[in-house]
Amino acid sequence: MTGTGARTGAKPRRKVAVILSGGGARGAYEVGVLSYVLDAFARLRGAPPRIDILCGTSVGAVNACYLAAHLDDPTLGVRRLVNLWTQLKLETVLGFGVRQAISMPKLLFGGGSEGVGLFDVSPMQRLVEREIPWRAIARTLRHGYLSAVSVSATEIGTGRTVIFMQTGPDGALPTTAPPRTIIRGALIGPQHALASAAIPILFPPVRIGRDLFMDGGVRQNTPIAPALRLGATHVLAIGLSREVRSIDAGDSGKPPGMALVLGKVLNAFLLDHIQTDFEVLTRVNHMIEDGEQAFGPDFLQSINGAAALRGALPYRRVETLVVRPSADLGRLAAEHVRAGKLQGGPAMMRRLLSLVDVGAENDADLASYLLFDGSFTRKLIELGRADAEARRHDVADFFGSAAEEAEPRLSDSAEWSIPPPVGPGRSV
Repeated sequence: MTGTGARTGAKPRRKVAVILSGGGARGAYEVGVLSYVLDAFARLRGAPPRIDILCGTSVGAVNACYLAAHLDDPTLGVRRLVNLWTQLKLETVLGFGVRQAISMPKLLFGGGSEGVGLFDVSPMQRLVEREIPWRAIARTLRHGYLSAVSVSATEIGTGRTVIFMQTGPDGALPTTAPPRTIIRGALIGPQHALASAAIPILFPPVRIGRDLFMDGGVRQNTPIAPALRLGATHVLAIGLSREVRSIDAGDSGKPPGMALVLGKVLNAFLLDHIQTDFEVLTRVNHMIEDGEQAFGPDFLQSINGAAALRGALPYRRVETLVVRPSADLGRLAAEHVRAGKLQGGPAMMRRLLSLVDVGAENDADLASYLLFDGSFTRKLIELGRADAEARRHDVADFFGSAAEEAEPRLSDSAEWSIPPPVGPGRSV
């Protein structure tokens, strides 16, 4: 799609981007997929595959930052991330008590200087600050284990997406951004991850500088755009909703409650963009292939020359791989809630989750965002690991062999038309 173009005759340098979407506690599924890729698959391959770019939104931003801090030893890092998710308890992530109950009128009608959410996220804030070695992100970038990391959040005042981006010492911020989006250079820290994960209504907004931010998934849940503008040639995206292949119009006769409706709204905001994004990438890849077949091998170079004349970014092929859940995570959440398997947490919190309406189709989409409960997240991790293993041949084709990855290649400056650095906050 958009990005930089390789010189004719030069062997393209692989730049692998991993895209981590948002979805609250569903983020455990991402960890399962990463666990297979960086642990079990790495053993079969002989070495962990290289990741050049990490882009995250919402809980995906938290996972991306954790992984970015551990890419000097990705296998050990992902094992620690699995351990962290499986040990979660409700009270270590969310709080709900008398204060939150009293604040519900403000949640519905407004009030307060910072805004409120249904839950107290101070436990989550302490967890994120404590468990991620934030200074290590700069170290992995400095030592070349990673080229760039980005975190997307939504600026409440303007409604635009802000992509907070940190690159290595030789990296440069992209000079263009998608519509209603700004790319801002930053030393990624806990406030950026927490802002990206501030799901509207459920969690309060987060202040960075003078501005308030909420979940980046409102407008950019699958942050492919920053990866493309950073020169990604291969994009692995992990989705957090099952692909819908047919329409099931089942009806239990039970009218939907507020929790069911809110869960579906969050799905529409946070989960349902990935298919559209990758359809666009596929169409561009097919356009390049068809053009070369119809007009010869110089087709891509010719259209990129025309694109350069009007100041546009050149086109290029981008290899893609999408891994999505094979099961409905909302239904898994419903089964977990109905079985009464919630671990720990204040009694009021457990009662609130047990009252979540599972709806006509026996799903609990809203609960699936909130079940930061080790026994539930373990199921999602196991599902993610199994789904990735079922795609092991696709995973192997996508990453290539360790020997291919070790082959010397041209430097970025010789191979790619990298734009010069720009000051923080370049917007389009």
